[in-house]
Amino acid sequence: MNEFLELFAYNAWANRMIFDAVAPLPDDTYLRDLKSSHGGIHGTLAHIVWAEHLWLNRWLEQPNPAVAQGKYLHSAAEVRARWEEVDAERGTSLAQLGDDRLDETRSVKPSTGGEYRHTFRQMFRHTVDHSSYHRGQVVTLLRQVGVTPPVTGLIFFYRRT
Repeated sequence: MNEFLELFAYNAWANRMIFDAVAPLPDDTYLRDLKSSHGGIHGTLAHIVWAEHLWLNRWLEQPNPAVAQGKYLHSAAEVRARWEEVDAERGTSLAQLGDDRLDETRSVKPSTGGEYRHTFRQMFRHTVDHSSYHRGQVVTLLRQVGVTPPVTGLIFFYRRT
């Protein structure tokens, strides 16, 4: 479990670095459609938050988030606040999960169809990987709007903590 607690600490650090970087952006820049997979900076960050919430709900065997892709989030502040709530709830959940349950499975039904079973190990790794992937997109989008993005690689987390 310690490895996963470390990975989620990294994920939180990296997300906060990105949230700090986008906070000073004017709304027209932050909300601009940059033709990326989720539109632009806002859409990509809302997707990250939604997906982290979705996977947490899957672990807890709760329904999917009511509004897909974080469409109810309208500003950087709202996205960050919602992510902080999800992160806190995840921390509480992880604190109650022992090593003996890491190979326990949950059923996952993606919106694209099918049904899969994944272990907590797999789902935890995927969640951090998914967020890292999309943070990389945000880094590129920040460069496109003239902002020098933060460095959010795992090795930099290790060097700063």
